[in-house]
Amino acid sequence: MKAIILAGGNGTRLNPITSPVNKHLLPVYDKPMIYYPLSNLMLFGIRDIMIISKSSDLDAFKKLLGNGRSLGINIEYATQDEPRGIADAFIIAEDFIGDDSVALILGDNIFYGENIRKMSLDFQSGAKVFLYRVSDPERYGVAEFNEEGKVSSIVEKPTTPPSHWAVTGLYIYDNRVVDIAKKVQPSDRGELEITSINNEYIKLGELHYEQMNRGVAWFDVGTVDSLLQASTFVHSIESRQGIKISCIEEVAHRMGFINNLELEELIKLQHKSTYGIYLKSLLEEKY
Repeated sequence: MKAIILAGGNGTRLNPITSPVNKHLLPVYDKPMIYYPLSNLMLFGIRDIMIISKSSDLDAFKKLLGNGRSLGINIEYATQDEPRGIADAFIIAEDFIGDDSVALILGDNIFYGENIRKMSLDFQSGAKVFLYRVSDPERYGVAEFNEEGKVSSIVEKPTTPPSHWAVTGLYIYDNRVVDIAKKVQPSDRGELEITSINNEYIKLGELHYEQMNRGVAWFDVGTVDSLLQASTFVHSIESRQGIKISCIEEVAHRMGFINNLELEELIKLQHKSTYGIYLKSLLEEKY
């Protein structure tokens, strides 16, 4: 399986703090926002990842993450300079995807929970979306269920929501998604909507879903308030438990992507920061 992190856009809802920097490079407590979706994909066992962003921002991402080899993964980059929609990512990444299935995660979506790693393990074919119960479903794409408990449609920002189950920014598709994306017609706002892809898989009878339970936290970090909420959440967990959430070097080490010597080289890059001190403690820990 390949994976895409969509990290484009202008981040206008976060102005003026996004005027000089891409939103996905903003700090969520103690690490860049993009570390969070990247670590989720690594926990899925995915090692081939493409980051799609504006051409003006790619150098910053490359400076931060490089080609991923130091983490035991492969990171490639592509551009989306105009907001052509989430579904456009599959057209951009067609050559990268090749004949494989593909996961897509939005760069401003943060997931945390014990069973995150298991969520992709049962995927075989079709499409899979991840649903999260919210109090304000009118802000999201919302799942509508039929009498058999299957998703019968996904309604984008409904005035009268059919349920409280929002579709999060994490999706998994088989290889047909590329051809399906090419046939999607632009919406009223001129974008290729991911909802159109999901509804096409519903027509095929091959859209599967997983409802995230109460033990999972999900943040869609698109506003100043949600950025603060996510940072506060991460700070609370890390300070209480003495662990770090979405530490990509730790994930790479625990997943077996890198060994102790390779982790030591990464620690040197952090100098004497608290982040580096935490990484060093991993070598002394027995787990």
